[in-house]
Amino acid sequence: MLELIKKHSVGSSVGQSELTVILDYDQRSKGRLRAISTDGQDLGLFLERGKVLRDGDVLESRDGTLVLVKAADEQLLEAHCDDWETFAKCCYHLGNRHVPVQIFDKFLRMRPDHILEDMINQLGMHTKHIEKGFDPEQGAYSGGHPHSHGHSHGHSNDHSHGHAHDH
Repeated sequence: MLELIKKHSVGSSVGQSELTVILDYDQRSKGRLRAISTDGQDLGLFLERGKVLRDGDVLESRDGTLVLVKAADEQLLEAHCDDWETFAKCCYHLGNRHVPVQIFDKFLRMRPDHILEDMINQLGMHTKHIEKGFDPEQGAYSGGHPHSHGHSHGHSNDHSHGHAHDH
């Protein structure tokens, strides 16, 4: 098993990757993971916990082997609108619920949730179900982890995201 112990962020100039590993968002959120590269190489990830791997990151083994991380296609909800006010309101409400969201120019992607889909439709966004790689925003206080806010809300962050919080 090739032990991967160091992460180089997207865009760093570490050289050409020799291997590629395709991981979904949940897998990229783990510091310890066993995986298989696209060419069948057994991989073990031994990385700093709390850091989410991004699509395009490069992992390095003890012997210098480089492995490119790619986001696996997942079932996602894509929502779009034509105006910034509607878009901002939807992002605000989703952020208030700690929902991982990938943000683009007046459209966003998130994991499917029928309650949240109804909410953003009522706010004026149009939705469709797609299959793409998911690489959500990491959060202003995260230090790389989507639920590490740097302050306390008085509740655990290990919960379903289909509900509101009283902050």
